[in-house]
Amino acid sequence: MKILEYELRRIYLPLVRPFRTSFTTQTDREVLLIKVTTEDGIVGWSECVAMSAPLYSPEYISGCLETMREFLIPALNKAGDIQAENVASHLKPFLGAQMAKAALETALLDAQLKASGISFATYLGANKTKVPCGVSVGIAPSIEALVDEVTSYVEAGYKRIKLKIEPGWDVEPVRRIRELFPDKPLQVDANQAYSRSDSKLLKRLDEFDLLLIEQPLDEHDILGHAQLAKVMSTPVCLDESIISLSSAQDALELEATSIINIKPGRVGGYLESVKIHDYCLARSIPVWCGGMLETGIGRAANLALAALPGFTLPGDTSASSRFFKQDITTPFEMVDGYIEVPGGIGIGVVPDIEFMESITRSVETITN
Repeated sequence: MKILEYELRRIYLPLVRPFRTSFTTQTDREVLLIKVTTEDGIVGWSECVAMSAPLYSPEYISGCLETMREFLIPALNKAGDIQAENVASHLKPFLGAQMAKAALETALLDAQLKASGISFATYLGANKTKVPCGVSVGIAPSIEALVDEVTSYVEAGYKRIKLKIEPGWDVEPVRRIRELFPDKPLQVDANQAYSRSDSKLLKRLDEFDLLLIEQPLDEHDILGHAQLAKVMSTPVCLDESIISLSSAQDALELEATSIINIKPGRVGGYLESVKIHDYCLARSIPVWCGGMLETGIGRAANLALAALPGFTLPGDTSASSRFFKQDITTPFEMVDGYIEVPGGIGIGVVPDIEFMESITRSVETITN
């Protein structure tokens, strides 16, 4: 497959409500969309999940643009005819840049599967046609506001609630939600906000029968997570620490985690994600698919991944309306707590060009 043109487009989508985590507050979502066009006129789409600033990850949108423009796309152009399965090997000389690499690989894979008439879900190995929906709830202005927001999601039918936490916003908010919803699957996400010295505080969360605690410590502190896992009855799940199959293998071997959050952008793409899934499935390690406030383009691909057999926990694949008043694709809607996996060829969705153009801040094209 020969790519004639790469289009790199920055768009801005306002969020329906501010989304606060331990490291930032987002009121809109800046998104980098990738469009590739093959010599046969087939178009592939993807989105880069990097944020505007390097707060969740070292990668950020302007940096990803520069990396793609100066290094990654020229390397793919030099390769000539290329298959998505070979993108990782062609880009291996360039260190890091998982999110940028993942976006390019996914766009090529979308085009490749469209040419073959195969859906993303079929190609990845999905065995489900719908997946259960979880929802991620940001840090609220007050416990009362948190209760109102969580109640709305429970009433909407979400299967699992995830609460963002940070020092000073942990035990009491979780206690209140657990009191109100004693049987609701509930988990917490710290986004690296704590340190090893907080183990006694974090252990207090054990009383709330949580599914897991996600990334409590710094992403590089694998030993600290292993030590914490020994004193907590709540399972420790890693997110930011998991950047590849080998990092997942190391964390599991060191007993730093017993559950893996697989984020395709974080690990370099959906093909690496499948490798992590397969490794965990063979060892009965639960996995789930995390979210990065994706538009319908990224959400469609995530749904296909979450439909694989090893994804036994509800992920962050919420309805489009959770974050956006209007999405750039036909919105994904939740029915009885589930969202259908796209069945069309490729990722199964295409953007609304007119709306996408109206929220575009910049576009650049790179030809081969």
